[in-house]
Amino acid sequence: MLQSMTGFGRATAEAGNYTATAELKTLNSKSSDIFCRLPRSLSAREIELRNLLSAELERGKIELYLSTQRGGEAQASLTVNRPLVAAYVRDLRETAQEVGAYDSTCDVHLLKIALTLPNATTSDAQPEGEADDEWQAALQAVKSAIAECKTFRQREGAVVETEFRRAIDSIEIRLRGTEAHDVYRIPAVRERLRRSITDLVESDSFDPNRFEQELVYYVEKYDISEEKVRLQTHLTYFREVLNGEGNGKKLAFIGQEIGREINTIGSKANDAHIQRLVVEMKDELEKIKEQTANVL
Repeated sequence: MLQSMTGFGRATAEAGNYTATAELKTLNSKSSDIFCRLPRSLSAREIELRNLLSAELERGKIELYLSTQRGGEAQASLTVNRPLVAAYVRDLRETAQEVGAYDSTCDVHLLKIALTLPNATTSDAQPEGEADDEWQAALQAVKSAIAECKTFRQREGAVVETEFRRAIDSIEIRLRGTEAHDVYRIPAVRERLRRSITDLVESDSFDPNRFEQELVYYVEKYDISEEKVRLQTHLTYFREVLNGEGNGKKLAFIGQEIGREINTIGSKANDAHIQRLVVEMKDELEKIKEQTANVL
């Protein structure tokens, strides 16, 4: 079953006095690109959470936003390092005065800035049991959000799979059209070849070697039978992958092979009707290529 790389999941979990909320967003990306925004008290768990996200969600741009609360209030009280904050405010005020940007309304804004600077505040230490409760609530919330995100990806993947099958069917219909039109194209090719051979044989400078070269050239130039067989093989293989593991990278590779055969048919057919069918096949293939970039 196909899975899209676009997904969303949100979940809440409780453990002890803690409630955790996890929000997960995923977008398409060639590799695993993970961003985590965590409470400071859980920063030591970031690597563990990254490994979990990478293992469960495989690829994509993954964003995790995790928050925790204790007893309905903020998870831990903050202590302001007043001497350091005062020094920050003083330095900021002096800088503002030097550049002529200071007035009587600045101090409140400078205080807000100072409180965000390093070591301006510290959190009270958690009792060991509460720290474990917070982690268990957070871990369960993240796991539930991952499960919801996977379900979202599967729903999106089902939509993409339906579009893939429609596009492959459409290409195959047009391939049948090229085969049907070959009944009319081949006699026309034969007639062009006959005239060229006649002109060559009747020429005073007729060269048997040149004749063989021209014959081989025309046969290879206009014959698209091998390309049609290979194109059908690629279409069949594309469906087989859809019915199996649904690997996005493999589907993208098969799509490239399909495009190669379509282009060759268009260049060799030398026929307006077949070239129109080729344009339509390319249009369907482009839709496939756009979607394979968003499939796991």
